Amino acid sequence: MLKQQKTEKPAGAGKKEALRVVFDSRLKLEFHGSKVTSDAGLLAYRELDAALGLTDLGDELLNDWRTGKNTQHSIVALMRQSIFSRLAGYEDTNDAERLSVDPTMRHVVGGRATEHTAASTSQMGRFETEVLTQPRNLKALTKLSGKWIDRLRERQPMRELILDMDSSVSETYGEQEGTAYNGHFGCTCYHPLFCFNQFGDVEHSLLRDGNVHSAKDWRAVLEPVVARYQGRNLRRYFRADAAFANPEIYEYLEAEGFEYAIRLPANDALLRDIEPLLTRPVGRPSSVPVVWYAGFLYQAKSWNRARRVVAKVEWHNGELFPRVGFIVTNLTRPAKRVVRFYNQRGTAEQWIKEGKNAVNWTRLSCHDFVDNQVRLHLFVLAYNLGNFLRQSVLPQSVRHWTLTTLREKLIKIGAKVVRHSRQVVFQMAEVAVPRELFRTILTAIDRLRQPVPACG
Repeated sequence: MLKQQKTEKPAGAGKKEALRVVFDSRLKLEFHGSKVTSDAGLLAYRELDAALGLTDLGDELLNDWRTGKNTQHSIVALMRQSIFSRLAGYEDTNDAERLSVDPTMRHVVGGRATEHTAASTSQMGRFETEVLTQPRNLKALTKLSGKWIDRLRERQPMRELILDMDSSVSETYGEQEGTAYNGHFGCTCYHPLFCFNQFGDVEHSLLRDGNVHSAKDWRAVLEPVVARYQGRNLRRYFRADAAFANPEIYEYLEAEGFEYAIRLPANDALLRDIEPLLTRPVGRPSSVPVVWYAGFLYQAKSWNRARRVVAKVEWHNGELFPRVGFIVTNLTRPAKRVVRFYNQRGTAEQWIKEGKNAVNWTRLSCHDFVDNQVRLHLFVLAYNLGNFLRQSVLPQSVRHWTLTTLREKLIKIGAKVVRHSRQVVFQMAEVAVPRELFRTILTAIDRLRQPVPACG
């Protein structure tokens, strides 16, 4: 027989009552929202945030014009709540009401939330749609992902920079500003543009109307990234698909000292240049593809000069015609290595997929376009924080985990919270992530607290 009994309120639960469910006399279920948490693994991400001083940058860059009761939580605290809730899979501000009493969220947010509650749904809504949408704050928020990456690379310097640019689709289901039907994707959507580095971090992002060309506004995304890396002693590379086969992009990259590999759409002139490779190989068809490579100079009418083009021709058993691909490049390496380098840009598509699945950055459901711009940037920051921990902190044995796996195994650690006079103890479940792995993660984070001294 199923029975429900009201019990005393747990500390910090406000007006909410705990509920006791009794099955027979052997099993009891009790709900203590302020004493038990399902997201204790967020504490590791908060440690990483503190070690690098990431969310603290918001205090320097964002303008807080709020007054009176609207300032119960600092702008940094609200930023943390926005980012960490998304990282844990709560992509909507409607979840803030329940999360405001969650012990993990309260300690992650810090400040007033530690002893009371985190921000409510209405407070989070005002923060995201009124505070962050102000022109000055939106501009600062746009730059924040790059500043976060710089903080990490002060501790873990890179030897080279590889940029991958790609567009994506964020389906829409209402009357949001800027939404439009996109024939390529076959849906009504937004069409955001992303620039990743070789570690999977989002260097810059831009929300765009749904029906724009894939390469539209490439300068607005690429130029700030290139400017940040000017003067650094790095070899710099750029990769993109055929949507970015634009002579303006080639000229810009060449002027900035980038080596690039960009897919080039096939045309009759290019096919004539590799005509000998388009003849079927003689003899019995091979069970494995026969692959040929070629490199040659080519100049389209819209180009200011001839450039190197690399071709790959694949003959597959049972197929009448070869598969042909072209890449325009200023790399001097052999044609086969150019193709291999270009093919590695496929990881950008994987990172976009992770952004969709792990932090759900396609959830852009506000009406105003500027509100959805803010949401996209907050999703990107959550994604980057998750990727920082994976790429820079996880031990090699689990570094292959996706961000979705990390959310399900690391973030979603259940814990009971016990308060003592001088400290709060999280008694964490030891199931998917054992204590030694968690200890290893915290030790690696601790090593990131000091920047690497500059050589000189």
